[in-house]
Amino acid sequence: MKQKMLTALVVFVAPLLVLHSAQAYPDRPIKLVVPSPAGGPPDQIARLISDKMAAALGQPVIVENRTGGAGGIIGAKSVATAEPDGHTLFMGSTSSVLIAPLIYKNAGYTAATFAPIALVAESSEMLALHPSVPANTVSELVSVAKVRPGALSYGSAGVGTLPHLEGEFLKTAAQIEMVHVPYRGGGQALTGLLGGEVQVLFSTLVQILPHVRDGALKALAVTGETRSPLAPDAPTMVESGFDELITSSVNVVVAPPDRNPRPNRSCRARCRCRSRSMSSAPRCRACA
Repeated sequence: MKQKMLTALVVFVAPLLVLHSAQAYPDRPIKLVVPSPAGGPPDQIARLISDKMAAALGQPVIVENRTGGAGGIIGAKSVATAEPDGHTLFMGSTSSVLIAPLIYKNAGYTAATFAPIALVAESSEMLALHPSVPANTVSELVSVAKVRPGALSYGSAGVGTLPHLEGEFLKTAAQIEMVHVPYRGGGQALTGLLGGEVQVLFSTLVQILPHVRDGALKALAVTGETRSPLAPDAPTMVESGFDELITSSVNVVVAPPDRNPRPNRSCRARCRCRSRSMSSAPRCRACA
């Protein structure tokens, strides 16, 4: 899985970003902005690929955690207004690129603002539970929540993020009460779940599974259309009775908008062409 992500990114980056400038690229270190604190899924992916990017491009790739603003708005805006010379990139996600500008009028950007570089990762989310809760299925969790309205709390990576919306959807669809506890990022939300500060959390498979395997957390379901080969025993939310709770966590590398339309069109066309030809870079349904 890691190798597929790295292969996809390296194949994308070199031919695409060189179009930004007639000069040799890159001629200085590249900044990869992550709009959330260290430890969350976007940060983990950024640090995984940064060394490989540096080796491919011949310049250091510096991961910069630029936090603040609901849904990662501050980090995203800093890249949206940066010089479009290929030396500032953004590790975007479903939350920061797609959801935040739809929810917050002051976001200052939309998904279409950025120049696409690479789809790096796409994964189902997993509904995880602290072991103190006497439930092993989604239906049992719903029963516990109905018996004890408001006694359970669920964490998220912040207001307006994908895990927040998933939690609210579950509450509405199941007609239960749970208290939302927003954290500064996905890593902090996971820490809160492991420590029992919250009892419920939607997060990426990669983040949750190690703790399920060592017995620290329970896996109730995944949010994909089908079961994940990484967790074949975990049913989908559809199988668990929630037909419309199908989500996907997407991570993309994007660049500031190119003010020269011809290179920008070339970037987009090359990106679409290569993504269709590479089985290691699955299509992002949300961006299609």
